[in-house]
Amino acid sequence: MTDALHATPLADQAEYAQAVRVAVDAAAAYYGAGDSALDDDAYDRLVRGIEAYETAHPEHVLPGSPTGKVAGGAVTGDVPHTVPMLSLDNVFSAEDLAGWAAGLERRLGRPVEMWSVEPKLDGLAVSARYHGGRLVQLVTRGDGVAGEDVSHAIGTVEGLPEALPEPVTVEIRGEVLMTAAQFEEACAKRTAHDGTTFANPRSAAAGTLRAKDRPYRCEMTFFGYGALPLPPDDDGDLAGRLRELPHSRIMDLVADLGVQTTGATPVGVIAVATVEQVQARVEEIAAVRAELPFGIDGIVVKADLAADQEQAGFSSRAPRWAIAYKLPAVEKVTKLVGVEWNVGRTGVIAPRAVLEPVRLDGSVVTYATLHNPADITRRGLMLGDHVTVYKAGDVIPRVEAPVVHLRTGAERMITFPDACPRCGGDIDTTQQRWRCARGRACHAVASVSYAVGRDQLDIEGLGETRIVQLVDAGLIADFADLFTLTREQILGLDRMGETSTDNLLAAIERAKAKPLNKVFCALGVRGTGRSMSRRIARHFGSMDAIRAADAEALQAVDGIGPEKAAAVVEELAELAPLIDRLVAAGVTMTEPGATAPGATGAGGATETDAGQPAVDLPLTGMAVVVTGAMTGPLEALSRTEMNELIERAGGKASSSVSARTSLLVAGEKAGSKRSKAESLGVRIATPEEFAATVHDFI
Repeated sequence: MTDALHATPLADQAEYAQAVRVAVDAAAAYYGAGDSALDDDAYDRLVRGIEAYETAHPEHVLPGSPTGKVAGGAVTGDVPHTVPMLSLDNVFSAEDLAGWAAGLERRLGRPVEMWSVEPKLDGLAVSARYHGGRLVQLVTRGDGVAGEDVSHAIGTVEGLPEALPEPVTVEIRGEVLMTAAQFEEACAKRTAHDGTTFANPRSAAAGTLRAKDRPYRCEMTFFGYGALPLPPDDDGDLAGRLRELPHSRIMDLVADLGVQTTGATPVGVIAVATVEQVQARVEEIAAVRAELPFGIDGIVVKADLAADQEQAGFSSRAPRWAIAYKLPAVEKVTKLVGVEWNVGRTGVIAPRAVLEPVRLDGSVVTYATLHNPADITRRGLMLGDHVTVYKAGDVIPRVEAPVVHLRTGAERMITFPDACPRCGGDIDTTQQRWRCARGRACHAVASVSYAVGRDQLDIEGLGETRIVQLVDAGLIADFADLFTLTREQILGLDRMGETSTDNLLAAIERAKAKPLNKVFCALGVRGTGRSMSRRIARHFGSMDAIRAADAEALQAVDGIGPEKAAAVVEELAELAPLIDRLVAAGVTMTEPGATAPGATGAGGATETDAGQPAVDLPLTGMAVVVTGAMTGPLEALSRTEMNELIERAGGKASSSVSARTSLLVAGEKAGSKRSKAESLGVRIATPEEFAATVHDFI
């Protein structure tokens, strides 16, 4: 994208002056308590709009403009920095990055030998000053020239030890942030204390770092991204190494001193030789962004060598040898205008937020999950609130928290239902996730429709209209009842003749032979879907083995943690009568090619812990993504059937390309996934090549 696409257009001098006021106020809030009314993307666009207007109308530039100033010129401090603590300039695309790199090399008069690439952490920048190996002072960035003393926080930040193993004098710069787990815990503590919550992890970290008299303590984490010598040791051996070593090696040195650095993050600090390799690394980090335990809003690219940095120098607000490659916003502020209460096929009553539409992570978001009533209460949400909404990758958008300081007094309490929104019956409120007391019977049509779908039992001729007829006639209450239907009962339905009745009965009979993974998926156990059902079925081999498994045994299945395992055990117990009726009807309860863990297969071969034969399968340990239209032997397979094929051959099917992808099967019109795989160096196969690899499993 070009810079123009990342700028708020300003039509005249009045709009420009208003934009300056809004930007300065937002920066003061952001770098102060961390509670700006503008999200990062909106602020960046506003400042770029101001820059564009000032370029076109230099005679109108206001002295208070945020352009060219660290922290937008909105904050100050009383502790001078030994060396200015500057911001970073931004790029937004591969073209922007290549242009910036070319400009840097022109300035140097030679190619940059090495680049370092690391995550841009979404926290609060601080400098940590050590004297004789003891942490004596913490200072915020402030306006880049001086910052605020927050030394009272010493000893409360993980990754920032109070003492180093060597008596060195050094200043380490980095970010203080909250991980997702720390943020959840902080919100719980604040809610318990005063009934409010934090808007997002960054504001939580900013407020916590400055707080001196809170009655509760919130954990924070530090990641260092730079180091400087300090007097009186600025002529010592450490100072010399800090001035001469590449940035990537300095991070190793700091880590050796016991301080946590960006090198300790899941994506680390990587040094590469070319801009093309930089872009590939940017793509790798962006691909795993949603999986990181903390927020990032971009990737930092630096000339790695000290000589390159020294020659390139600094502008008034940023180093010329470093840039921030900004990623699409995954968090924005919008308004909560309503809450809808929907009943799922298992009877769960789920609240859904209705939002003022907002563009987020490449799409327009109108709805977001609110999880459950307890979550609404814990976050202190009200109708009319400005709220932060988060979305990353394929993750469903969720409401994080209200922006409390924007409340006007017109907000209203969210009303919880006192009866099932679908059937008007009683609600079971004994757990955080409320359910209709009738369970699946409340939404029998949806439950049965799901069970008979193509990816489950695939019963042709059972559309929603026919299912409604069967439910309304009292012939079925769940999908197990389908297998006891008689010819006379079906003939009695409206518009069901002898041929259509016989065809439907034949389809129901064929469904009995579906493998265990299809039957398990049809049960609609919460927290499982097609892929997870296949893994569970292949791991245990039979329904008896699944039902006999406790939570610990279930955790041996890839993707099942303690919480999900306990929920699966509980729900299978609830479904026991339905499963028993399926068994009595003769529905298949075994998975072809799999046996229970530890059992002996045909010929006496011992099975592995995963319920798979001990021999290696062609895709063992591989993460495989399929894209485009399949051809050749795979042409007739649906995407679900392709995923099943991958898992039969020992692989793990995935929907998105990342650094962890082992193979991309690229059919016709493969599109962006193929391009991404090429940039990451992921192996690519045609459908015909892939079919040859897994021909024994097709």
